[in-house]
Amino acid sequence: MDFFELLMIFVGVVLVHNFIFSRFLGLCPYVGVSERIPSAMGMGMAVIFVMTMSSVITWAVYEWVLVPCGITYLYIIAFILVIASFVQLVEMFLQKSVPALYRALGIYLPLITTNCAVLGVATLNRQEFFGTPGSLLKCVVQGFGGGVGFMLAMVIMAGIRERLDLADVPEALKGIPIALITAGLISMAFLGFSGLSF
Repeated sequence: MDFFELLMIFVGVVLVHNFIFSRFLGLCPYVGVSERIPSAMGMGMAVIFVMTMSSVITWAVYEWVLVPCGITYLYIIAFILVIASFVQLVEMFLQKSVPALYRALGIYLPLITTNCAVLGVATLNRQEFFGTPGSLLKCVVQGFGGGVGFMLAMVIMAGIRERLDLADVPEALKGIPIALITAGLISMAFLGFSGLSF
């Protein structure tokens, strides 16, 4: 395993196989929290932390607990428990350290627990890397890259939505409808990265 392979995994998950734009995972917080750039950045940072740390812990739980005990079929339940624990940790940290961001994220912060992008990165790690040489490092890079891609998508959408607030949008399209149309257009733009061979 070399640096170029890790770079390919990172760039691939950020741009080519972005969880929001190509896999369509995590759309609830993507649309719900992407109204302002600061809250989008805060949510993105929280997702980066949860995705990276859950990649490490789910790898350890799978390789050191589920495989030796012969209960690998319970991996989804184990992964959900790990993700829920980390979300609680992030929620308590934000509530104590950054109360303004905690209030801005609102209900969407606990929804990271059920964010399918976070569970998606853990399951994709299991499918693609578990049991291969250097699998832990690959899982961490994919988890971190998935979080960075999620934050990139959130910040892009928040910037566009802030501009849309100033635009003359028909009344029927204001709010979520124009956000979904914009998300579709951004997703089509990200198809341009599919030419990269990852």
